[in-house]
Amino acid sequence: MVRLDGNRIPVNPDLVHFLAYKPVGVISTAEDTHGRRTVVELVDTDLRVWPVGRLDADSEGLVLVTNDGDLTNLITHPRFGITKTYVVLVDGDPSPSAIRSLSSGVELEDGPARAVAVRELDRHGSRALIEVAMGEGRNREVRRMCDAIGANVISLTRTAIGPLRDGRLSPGQSRRLDPGEVAELYAAAVIADD
Repeated sequence: MVRLDGNRIPVNPDLVHFLAYKPVGVISTAEDTHGRRTVVELVDTDLRVWPVGRLDADSEGLVLVTNDGDLTNLITHPRFGITKTYVVLVDGDPSPSAIRSLSSGVELEDGPARAVAVRELDRHGSRALIEVAMGEGRNREVRRMCDAIGANVISLTRTAIGPLRDGRLSPGQSRRLDPGEVAELYAAAVIADD
């Protein structure tokens, strides 16, 4: 690991970093004992890699796949402040105040949960399209938070991991991150940790 402009950057040539767009039905794990397709199968490498964090089988969107343990820790541990952003289509006609309550906090069976940021993107009848940024990633947390405000999740898509976005990837596609993108992820964690 070296530092450039104060930011840690991995220099190990054996480290790989992929951004994959996980389709609905694909499992966010390295292996599945039930023979289901995994997100690791979406990347082209012979190295042992794993997904960073989880995205439930009913959801789609961006997943980082790597063999970089340091970056995995920075992204998955809430204390480093790397947010994950989701676009969620919900039904149930949630009021604007109910949607805002996602950022002030809702009570779940495993304790309180709150989004870092929430905004309504669009509304059609009883359906609302909302963007939710989360600083932690408990099991199906965004879905459970929406349930807590009486909004049924129709679809959930992860659109960003920290500063990392890619609107060009289609479900099932992946690409290798360039060194600048890896450095941005490290820098985002370093800034949050200072």
